[in-house]
Amino acid sequence: MFRYYLKLGLFSIRKNPILSSLMVAAIAVGIGACMTIINVDYVMSGNPIPHRSDILYHVQVDSWSPNDPYEDPDLPPEQVTYLDGYALWSAGEARRQVLSYKTGRVIEPEGEGERPFQLESRATTADFFAMFDTPFLYGGGWDASADSNEEYVAVISREINEQVFGGEDSVGRTLVMNSKPYRITGVLDRWEPMPKFYDINNGPFEAVEGVFLPFSVAITNEMSSYGNTSCWKSAEGGWAGRLASECIWMQLWVELHDETEKQDYLTFLDAYAESQKAVGRFARPVNNRLNNVMEWMDDREVVAEDVNVLLGLAALFLIVCLLNTIGLLLAKVARRSADISLRRALGASRRAIFSQYIVEAGIIGIAGGVLGVGMTWLGLQGIKGLYGELDFIARLVAMDWPIIFMAIGLAILSALAAALYPTWRACGVHPASQLKAL
Repeated sequence: MFRYYLKLGLFSIRKNPILSSLMVAAIAVGIGACMTIINVDYVMSGNPIPHRSDILYHVQVDSWSPNDPYEDPDLPPEQVTYLDGYALWSAGEARRQVLSYKTGRVIEPEGEGERPFQLESRATTADFFAMFDTPFLYGGGWDASADSNEEYVAVISREINEQVFGGEDSVGRTLVMNSKPYRITGVLDRWEPMPKFYDINNGPFEAVEGVFLPFSVAITNEMSSYGNTSCWKSAEGGWAGRLASECIWMQLWVELHDETEKQDYLTFLDAYAESQKAVGRFARPVNNRLNNVMEWMDDREVVAEDVNVLLGLAALFLIVCLLNTIGLLLAKVARRSADISLRRALGASRRAIFSQYIVEAGIIGIAGGVLGVGMTWLGLQGIKGLYGELDFIARLVAMDWPIIFMAIGLAILSALAAALYPTWRACGVHPASQLKAL
């Protein structure tokens, strides 16, 4: 029977092409507007490391001014000082711990005529690659001894490897940065966590750094921070003064596998805070925080409130489009009341009439969904055109298969929902009253 209802639905659509086209267009425009914002929200709020997000914790300790909280209401700083970050990392109280900050290096290619270029880099510790499960094209990360011995090693991105070494396996080769040779231990495969959870405060939608090098080497070579730095009192005395200051500019993450490990680490943080109070630091009440990946993204409001408002408006727009579709379907039912009466008089049940119109609505929904995917693509290109100067926009407006299937599915559900009332009206047509007019 489904094939028969499908045939009737296609015949009805061809018989009323203008009305059918208007319904498809109404659904497509509503789906396009709604899915454009849903796509942006989906990318911004997605879990960037779903298989490990519940065991990775961002560390906060309250080293801020005794006079005012870092952020209302009484929130600790979002980053850590060098003093605190290095002390907590060195203690090794977690399974793994990563201390890092954003910096920059000048790459000096070996090829003749190749010009040096600057790129953002990350000074980090050895656990970064295992803890964040980074994929490698060649080689791997460095080990803990490279941190302690200040070895000049580096992990580079696939893009830098292609640019400097032509895409070949460059493990063991030398990369000169700021006139110093670094031995390459690994080449990352494509890795674009979205959002960039490990450094949200310096831009959750920025690209991953092109080079990773040991934290100890960066500190010894006085590599300045390219990220956000906040101080509640001035830092004096050059690089040594910066390291000894109360300025926050580093990110500390730890790996904790269960609630017991989490509570043990919080106890350790509290004890550390008390020890700092004893030496005249940490004048504020003990206020340490551990947030896993998704909690940290929520705490930092990675998804802007404006996006949520736009999402609500897009949903309302889709509802308006569906109301228009309902009106068009009612008009179609009114025009076909004589046909419905004739079918009922020939023995068609209300269930058969209902099935026929639901199948027809499903066809319209599929057509509206396919066209809605195109409208979504146009909407995303419009956003890209308006804000194309921002580097992260290209990653926000990329469509993937889940979004495409979601658009088509939403269109079908919307069409079916819009068809319920008109279909119920169609089932309620009395054959006698219409047949008398024939």
